[in-house]
Amino acid sequence: MVEILVLISFFISFFLVFFTIPFWIRKAKATGLIWEDMNKPGKPKNVAGSGGIVVVVAFVVGVLYYIAIRTFFIKAQNGISLEIFALLSVVLILAIVGIIDDLLGWKHKGLSKRTRIFLAFVASIPLVVINAGSSAMSFPFLGEVNLGILYPIFLIPLGIAGATTTYNFLAGFNGLEAGQGILILSFLSLVAYKTGSSWLAVVGLIMVFALLGFWFYNRYPAKVFPGDSLTWTIGALIAGMAILGNFEKIAAFVFIPYILETVLKLRGNLDKYSFGKPNKDGSLEMPYNKIYGLEHLSIYILKKLKPSKKVYENDVTYLIHGFQILLIVIAFFIFL
Repeated sequence: MVEILVLISFFISFFLVFFTIPFWIRKAKATGLIWEDMNKPGKPKNVAGSGGIVVVVAFVVGVLYYIAIRTFFIKAQNGISLEIFALLSVVLILAIVGIIDDLLGWKHKGLSKRTRIFLAFVASIPLVVINAGSSAMSFPFLGEVNLGILYPIFLIPLGIAGATTTYNFLAGFNGLEAGQGILILSFLSLVAYKTGSSWLAVVGLIMVFALLGFWFYNRYPAKVFPGDSLTWTIGALIAGMAILGNFEKIAAFVFIPYILETVLKLRGNLDKYSFGKPNKDGSLEMPYNKIYGLEHLSIYILKKLKPSKKVYENDVTYLIHGFQILLIVIAFFIFL
């Protein structure tokens, strides 16, 4: 009986998104909250923006329902509920920051880089003040080291800010951000379950189901874009799960695409866009002479491999997803 009640939290988040996004699309278009689809010929400005806020709301509702089940039916310990509320606080703070950045507009640079990083550090405070996670960490050659107060004061803010800002780098293609979130959070939920944090697995899967509901409208050809309100919260949730579940090394391993993306973005001083250069037939060309992101690298590789030399938006998305799945499979055998 309890298992069924917990499963309902997944369906709540999924159906809230699935049935609310069409309404959001209509309202966004009616109010002018529409963005250009940069990888399409002519770059049509016809896709609803900031749909991620619907996902965040559905996630919060699903998690609150799960907390109610824990409180009234499972009679679970309150300490875990405190950790869940701290994680929700981080997600909501970053959702607010993300929607502000969306409304200011990415073409006008939105919030400054320094402001984004500062606010990401601020958003980590709920996890800092409850001293989330374990300060004992294993290091190569050193073994287990107890970092003490340095862990909550330094590493938690660094983890939240790092994952939040870099998850936003690998983006700009239909279905990419939502699909990556589904893959990574599904695996981390499995890790949480296998390592004894079943409550954390449930929280992660609530977001996965919300993202699934969103993906149906965000996949190619996208009817709605996620915006920073979603990418920031996904990054924060990944870091938050790693901290609360004490599996930072596993999360860092599956986060390799974003580490590589950051390195390539730094090559262009964080000013180069991730989009391809669309042709009239919908195929994509390299937008720059050099590679400034995994998206560009994907276009380059696919042009070498495909006999037709024609690379389309879906091809790029699927290749990056394939790379992510490969890392997840490797992580499964190495760590689990």
